[in-house]
Amino acid sequence: MQLADIDYNLPDHFIAQVPMEPRDAARMLVYVNGVVEHKKVSDITDFLQAGDVLVVNETRVLPSRLSLTRSTGGRVEVLLLEPLQDDDSEWEALIRPGRKMRVGEFLATSSGEKFAEVLGRSAAGDTFRIRLCVGATPSERRAAIGAVGALPLPPYITTTLEDLERYQTVYAHEAKSSAAPTAGLHFTSELLEKIESMGVTIAKVELVVGLDTFKPVDEENPLNHVIHSEWYNVPQETMQVVKNAKRVVAVGTTSVRALESAAVTGELSGRTRLFITPGYSWNLVDLMMTNFHMPRTTLLLMVQAFIGEKWRDLYAEAQHENYRFLSFGDAMLLARLDNSTTESDL
Repeated sequence: MQLADIDYNLPDHFIAQVPMEPRDAARMLVYVNGVVEHKKVSDITDFLQAGDVLVVNETRVLPSRLSLTRSTGGRVEVLLLEPLQDDDSEWEALIRPGRKMRVGEFLATSSGEKFAEVLGRSAAGDTFRIRLCVGATPSERRAAIGAVGALPLPPYITTTLEDLERYQTVYAHEAKSSAAPTAGLHFTSELLEKIESMGVTIAKVELVVGLDTFKPVDEENPLNHVIHSEWYNVPQETMQVVKNAKRVVAVGTTSVRALESAAVTGELSGRTRLFITPGYSWNLVDLMMTNFHMPRTTLLLMVQAFIGEKWRDLYAEAQHENYRFLSFGDAMLLARLDNSTTESDL
């Protein structure tokens, strides 16, 4: 496999800068039973059946983008990725610029208060371990992060988001993630109620969205990419309804990764390094709703593992039809390439 296999041209004008209003008015390219249809997210009920289980990731985005000052007076941007201690005292973080960052250096807020100490670099060298100098309890530390931090919108979104809740799902629970599970942004409470009224069960998982959301694949052979671990939790009741489901419809790649991690490891919670690539043997997920992803990413590898090379035709058609791409963009509803069906049959 080559990097070109997950590359495509994405001109800037396709990248959505603002979310659709209302949420479920976003367009949805459907590829089910080998047929391509152009719908809206609100039409997803036409493709669901009683007995299906719709699985969503209930993680909430933490206001984890911090603007801090080095002891030298230079400004740095710190993105908290996830806590490394149960008491939230230590975090894995991205620091930009970080090339000259020193172990033992303190980072301060604009008021001069010491906020964090740099403890060291990760083994891979692309992130830092930092210790918070504020708060005596987890709740106090989270409050301090919220007071200083901003919502970490992706760098390709350059407009100001007026309503910050539009970068949260309507079912978001506990703030832990450094990015939103964006496929879930399309659902309204009313649409979810309509789905449930059809006899579809809505089940929740949690996957804390981490570094690989931001990190492109740069290995010439993408299969050599080292994927970062992420924390996931699949409640016992979710796994039970999933096992008894007519079909499992996963909302977003993060829900997919949580479900398949539990299936592969046999553990309902923990850290996962599951890297889903073409040739992967699927265990639980039958349909996937997802947004259009950046080129050269692990997310695109997952889509290719799910529907084969057809992804390239669908992305080309989406651009021809002026779909909106990435976090605030439109959606796709994809049926998994059946094990008994070859791509040439489609």
